[in-house]
Amino acid sequence: MGDHKEQPLRVGAAVRRRRRSLELTLAVVAERSGLSVPFLSQIENDRARPSTSSLEKVADALRTTAVELLAAADPACSVDVVRAEVTEPAPGPEPRSRSLVRGHHQMHASEFTGDHDAGREFQYRNDQLMYVADGAVEIEAEGRAYRLGRGDTLYLTGGVRHRWRATVPDTRVVVVAVAEHIEAVRDRDRGRKR
Repeated sequence: MGDHKEQPLRVGAAVRRRRRSLELTLAVVAERSGLSVPFLSQIENDRARPSTSSLEKVADALRTTAVELLAAADPACSVDVVRAEVTEPAPGPEPRSRSLVRGHHQMHASEFTGDHDAGREFQYRNDQLMYVADGAVEIEAEGRAYRLGRGDTLYLTGGVRHRWRATVPDTRVVVVAVAEHIEAVRDRDRGRKR
């Protein structure tokens, strides 16, 4: 009860992602599909559900298929439960990771248990938050070292190069980030993200 079940799909985000990946304007897609710009905008913003025929026209204009657009669509539910894995822990200090969010959403979250390649450098396009659920980590970011313990968080803005390593066995780190497919826009007047 309460788990994610088959829900209607929101195809608008998939249409927008595909259009932007091809660097097309709504006007170009409208011309290719024979549909109006306002109707395409409503589809992309999930304010209109396209008929099968309209979705096929949009897919043709985007050089894909309706099936591919539906496969890339987001579920229309606002609540999704991801259950903890019920498995025996791997013997030894084998690192593990699991996604805490299913599907293609605006936010991504992962849980890392144990250590990982401490020499690997990360740089994400968008902001992220690291939360130490158990254990301790050392994080190097922008030339500075940070030691975090249980309950500590570190916020990194997009573009910050960093690396981290667990300093205690069975450390668990939760990383929450704005998904890579989301383009964070800076407010030019204030220099802040909107």
